[in-house]
This record gives sequence, structure tokens and C-alpha cells, in this order.
Amino acid sequence: MADVKVIANVEGSPQTSESTHPPPNEGDFQAIDPHSGVKRGLKTRHLSMMALAGIIGPGLLIGSGGALASGGPAALLIGFGVIGIIAFSIMQSLGEMTTLYPSGGAFTSLADRFVDPAFGCAVGWNYFVIWIAVLANEYNVLSSIFVFWSDKVPLWGYFLLFWFAFLGFQLLGVTTFGEAEFWLALIKLLGLTAYFFFSIVYVSGGVPGNGAIGFRYWHDPGAFSNGFRGVASVFVFCSTFYAGCESVAVAATETKNPRVAVPRAIRQVFWRIIFVYMGSAFFFGLTCPADADSLANGKSRALKSPMTIAIQNAGWEAGVHLINTFILITCLSAVNSSIYIGSRTVLFMAQEKKAPRFLGYTDRRGVPVSAIVFTNLFGALSMMNVSTGAGAAYTYIVNLSGVSTFLVWGAISFIHLRFRSAWAKQGRHENQLPFKSALYPWNAYFGLAANVFLAFVQGWQTLSPFNAGNFVDAYILLPIFAIIYFVYKVVFKTKHQRLLEVDLDTNRRKDVDTHDHEKDYSGEDPLYTAKSSLWRRIAVNF
Repeated sequence: MADVKVIANVEGSPQTSESTHPPPNEGDFQAIDPHSGVKRGLKTRHLSMMALAGIIGPGLLIGSGGALASGGPAALLIGFGVIGIIAFSIMQSLGEMTTLYPSGGAFTSLADRFVDPAFGCAVGWNYFVIWIAVLANEYNVLSSIFVFWSDKVPLWGYFLLFWFAFLGFQLLGVTTFGEAEFWLALIKLLGLTAYFFFSIVYVSGGVPGNGAIGFRYWHDPGAFSNGFRGVASVFVFCSTFYAGCESVAVAATETKNPRVAVPRAIRQVFWRIIFVYMGSAFFFGLTCPADADSLANGKSRALKSPMTIAIQNAGWEAGVHLINTFILITCLSAVNSSIYIGSRTVLFMAQEKKAPRFLGYTDRRGVPVSAIVFTNLFGALSMMNVSTGAGAAYTYIVNLSGVSTFLVWGAISFIHLRFRSAWAKQGRHENQLPFKSALYPWNAYFGLAANVFLAFVQGWQTLSPFNAGNFVDAYILLPIFAIIYFVYKVVFKTKHQRLLEVDLDTNRRKDVDTHDHEKDYSGEDPLYTAKSSLWRRIAVNF
């Protein structure tokens, strides 16, 4: 894991601590960020729990059933593992930059600073596509759950009720959002933990009326469903499930103490990968056969979940209602997070002239009202699925989030390489960084190469047999990314940033809760130091 360093204690540092950090600015300690106008209302525990479980939603609980059916239990583990390694690499790169530059714009602003404003525009709009696709899917799942329980209200009726409810909640402000996400994320972690315990008891023969099944489903129907083709298809599924781990960077601007909160949240992503994703992949494949008919033909969303199939196979037919309730809780959190991340993304872009100006407005409480309403409007795409004819278009829109994730992650790795090159070119030392990426530069090169590779090969199965609709869906964002880049570059006459001219000091800020404004606050987590016990380090990281 990456270490958090105290600059003043580094021997042989080429600069003093005073030259390492810019002088204190009163804006660093204001409740409202002076650059973006948003409120710094997220606490360290809010950001930590968002990193651990904030974006866990129906994609994992239901979508993993489709991945299991396509590839089998071994492919599911391989897919989650490979994409998890890439996600860890991306988060290390992002953590190093976001800890240093937590104010405004996340990686879209970092792209402006270290690459080209046109590149930042292309990355920002691709990132927005991810969240409107996720938002539409979550609204659809949420409304479908209530139709399953009672069809007296039509799907669109439930959608309208939830649309206005989420809009009102988001307008309450970021502190309310953070507190809700903290408790919802905690419930999600406890729910997954309970299922993992159930899985151990079930496969060991501890459920009355059922013998021990062990690894039966790894032998029949088998570890792999469709060979390499199945494994490749799982990669696209998994990229969608992992989308959101980079949202820590988006939330950093609204965090009170980013130099403590961001490194801790970055370290916790490792445990999220191991516990949440690898744990889910292992236990889903252990307790649910990949050829279960309900994975593809379930009458409701919940019936397509590996969790539901496992519980019903264990003898509890009514377990579908329990899983529906759990999925409902994850939906509430996922819709909430999608609106938050999408609105902040378009807010920052508007303030940097990459989106309509009115979307950059924030009220006196630091709430981006226009951006929230604009983002939430895209939730109406979920209603396309009501019509059979529009259902195919809806599926295409949702699938766009997979390739968008690869494009954005690859961009983050590239931005990190540019940042480090500028840092070295201007005579600065890596020991001056408050958070250092592990295994640099290899992790950044790996992240860039892996995401470029996956962006180009993720749709290869559409070639044989050739399916024009699926092919366009798989690759349309690649030329759109280039079009946005070149159009913005031509219209605004932007220039590629030169390493010696890159501004390495603007938007660096100290934590709001720093008591002594004149103190050179290094950002070291007081609960995570070199002298901390192993168990305390594990507890803080988790």
C-alpha cells in the first residue's frame, strides 16, 4: 500500500517544508469552497464509507448473475480480479493527485492542467455518460421492485414518485447526502457479510434438508461456461460494477479534511476490492449454478440475482422478498450517488466553460441546484424500457457505461504520468508529495495500457457473428471522445501543456479542521503512522 509521508521528517528533501507547501490561504479554511462554490461538508467517515461501499448497487447484486451465466464461476473470479487490479492502479494514481489538488473539478481539471483543456472536456463528458447510464438503470430497477410488490401503480408512476423524492433529498445539501450514504453503505456491507456467512453454512451442509454441496457448481455445470469468449464478456460486466471507485476524487472538493480523508479512502479501496468484489464473485459462484434458468429468464430483477437463486435452492422460496428489500436499499444509495457524482461532474465542467454556464450555479448553501436538476432529468431514460420498441435502445444506453469506464480510467493513468513528469521536470522530489502512489511508474503504465487494450477489445464478440447494433454500442464512444477533443480544441484554440509551464501550486489547500492556520499540515492521518500497530492500521484501512 502507499505510504503517507510527513514532509518535515524526510531527510535530504531538496526543499524545506515552507517551499513544499504554498503559504496558507484563508480560503483554505472556509466552509464554502471559493473556487467552485460548493460546501465542504463531507466528513472523513463519509468519504471512507463511500470508498468502501458507496456505489454498490443492483449492478453487483443482479448484474453479476448475467456475468456468471456468460462466463461461469471461474470467469467471474478472473474478471473481478483483473479489473480489481486495474482499479487499484487507477486509485493509487488518483489518490496521489487528489490529495495534492482537492479543490474543484477532480480529474477533469487535472486533465486541463497537465494535458490539454480539450482533453479535460472529452474526459468529463465521457464520465458524465457513465453516471446518466447508471442512473437510468437504477431508477428502472427501483421502480420494477415496487411493481413486483404491487402493480396497482404503473412503472412510470413509481418513477415519478422517486424522481421528485431524490431531487428534494439532493437539494438538502452535501452533509445530508454524506450522512445518508454512510448509513446506507454500512447496511450494504452488513448485508453482504450476512450472505457470505449464509454461503459458508449452506455449502457446508448446515442448512436443514440440504447436504453439503462444496464446489459442486464448479464441476457441474463447470468453472467456465463459454471458454475465453465468456471470460472476455465478463470484463465488460465487471468494469461497470467497479465504476464509482474513482468518485472519491469528485467528492474531495466537498471534504473538510482531504489530506486525511482522501488517502484513507484510497487505502480502503483495496479492501473494497478484496471483500466486496472478490468475496461476492467467490460466494456467488459457489452457491449459484451458472446454468440456472432464472439468471437469464427470471420474471423479476430480484429473481435474476444469484443471491435469490441460492436462497431458494436452500429451501426458502419467500427469500425473494428479502433480497428485493436488500436490492431496494442498494438502489436508494446508488441513485443518490449517481445524481451526486453526475451533478458535480457537470457543475465543474460548466465552471470551466465545458458545459452550459447555468449548470455552474450554486446557491448560498453550496448546493448546485441547476446541475442536480439537469442530471436527474436523465433518469427519465429509464422509462424507455416501458416500451418494447424502446427497450433495445435503453439497453444500448446502459451498456455505454462499460466502455466509458475504460476511457476515463485510461485518461487518469495518462494524467498521472504527465503530472509526475512535470513534477520532476520542475525540480521537485517525490518525497514532497503528501501521498505517494505505490509502484510508480509501473502501476500508471499498467493502468494506461490495460484500459486502452480493454477499450478496444471489449466489443470483439460483436464481430462473430457480426451485430451492427451491438458493435456500434461497443465502440461509438471511441470516435465521440476524439470528436469532442478536436472540436473543443479548434473552437477554443487550446494548447497542449508544456511540462515546464505546468502550474503545480494552484488549488492546493489545507484542511478546514487544521487548528493552527500557520502550521505546515502535512496531511498525515493521525491514526495511521509508521509507529501504529498492525491491527490499528488494518482497522483504519478497513
